[in-house]
Amino acid sequence: MDILAAQVGGALKSHGLKLVTAESCTGGGVAQAITDVAGSSAWFERGFITYSNLAKQQMLGVSEATLSQHGAVSEAVVREMVAGALANSAAQVAVAVSGIAGPEGGTPDKPVGTVWFAWGIKHGAAHAQRHQINGNRAEVRAQAAHIALQGVIDLLGRRTELA
Repeated sequence: MDILAAQVGGALKSHGLKLVTAESCTGGGVAQAITDVAGSSAWFERGFITYSNLAKQQMLGVSEATLSQHGAVSEAVVREMVAGALANSAAQVAVAVSGIAGPEGGTPDKPVGTVWFAWGIKHGAAHAQRHQINGNRAEVRAQAAHIALQGVIDLLGRRTELA
């Protein structure tokens, strides 16, 4: 994870951009991986840990209607999390994660291991993906952090398309 986080930092620095995270099921794991890299203050602006729906609403401006209609683990919510993180920070790049790490909380439509991700660039398009991650709680959270970081690298590789 350290190598991937360092690669994220290199990519952000090369573009002159800073990152903000908006995390739910990872509980700050993405931000921790980033801040484990020496010098990350040059490219990491801040992180929001919005574990509850109320926190998503208060800190990121996620709509109560969106949460009610789609649930916290949904494409609509992670897209709003990205928008809110960008609006409430000085960063130009955002990643959002919301999922069901388990061992409880899954449903037939959203089983344990369902995780939604979104990545976006300020004033650009956002991209969202759903992943079904196998494993125990720790494994789901660790893999989700890895996917979130890889997605930042992928987003920056497509930056000209999205900006």
